[in-house]
Amino acid sequence: MNHRDLDSRVLPPRPSRRSVLAALAGVTAFADEVLAMQQSGPGGIPTRPLGRTGVRVPIIGYGGWHAVAEKSDEESIRLMHEAIDLGITFFDNAWEYHNGRAEEVMGRALRASSLREKVFLMTKICARDYEGAKRHIDDSLRRLQTDRIDLLQFHAIQYEGDAKRIAEGGLKAALEAKKAGKIRFLGFTGHRNPKAHLEMLGLPHEWDTVQMPLNVLDASYQSFEKEVLPECRRRGIAVLGMKSLGGGMEAPVIRAGVSAELARRYAMSLPVATTICGIMNRDQLHFMVRIARNFRPLSAEEAAVLVRKAQPAAAQGRLEAYKDPKQGYGCSYHERAMKSNA
Repeated sequence: MNHRDLDSRVLPPRPSRRSVLAALAGVTAFADEVLAMQQSGPGGIPTRPLGRTGVRVPIIGYGGWHAVAEKSDEESIRLMHEAIDLGITFFDNAWEYHNGRAEEVMGRALRASSLREKVFLMTKICARDYEGAKRHIDDSLRRLQTDRIDLLQFHAIQYEGDAKRIAEGGLKAALEAKKAGKIRFLGFTGHRNPKAHLEMLGLPHEWDTVQMPLNVLDASYQSFEKEVLPECRRRGIAVLGMKSLGGGMEAPVIRAGVSAELARRYAMSLPVATTICGIMNRDQLHFMVRIARNFRPLSAEEAAVLVRKAQPAAAQGRLEAYKDPKQGYGCSYHERAMKSNA
């Protein structure tokens, strides 16, 4: 996509300077900073630093839930191998995805030591307590057929008391696993309310990463971009972006009048280490590779125009179902636990 593609075919007429400056209030766009973070990487896909860890990762990550969705194990493995060949070497996963199948299939895909060493492997655990976290870590190591997880994150931080429970139990298990060499770095994820992230950041532990939804819709309601991203930047914590199309299988950003390509570019234009993308098939894989290889951050004005365009549909989180507690988006492990305790 060239610069001209950002005008009449996708966006409204160029706004006045006054309207742009008004729209910029709260919008995060750091084109110069993002470009300064980037270096060339395998397959022509740029890399960025993973916070203060000393590791560099590609600017797009391979989503673990989508990695095995609606595909046979064999097809899933072929697609993962192709992604690695093309330079997408940040792999996402979680203990609960597809009842463990996502980790098991990814483990088979990375079984060869030559492939495992090419990939930065991340997974997430659901348990908050000490014994549960120990069990989930061991489950993930076994399913992924590895003796080391590069990044372990506590999954779906959004339930009342999450930070307290992790501080009193799960964190100890994770730190023990780190000391034993089973994991390298620690972080957490969540997508419902920025306040839950800020509570986790308030714990007496310096996290390596924080994962959050960052997209053109988020900027208008309970915004992680406005509330959490700046704090992570201040502390040198790597941010992992997710839900760049608004979550789900139908790309809600399109209902807000923003193309999938511009929505991906908006998310990737933020000062994040990587943007984790759901890739269902070969066409989507090559679509993302093209965007990454030719990536140019949006300018502040371009970002502001997109936010303004999406705002009417994004207001009150109407298109971000994962921010609505009534929609049930969350961790199935905790949803079952809450029902059993009711």
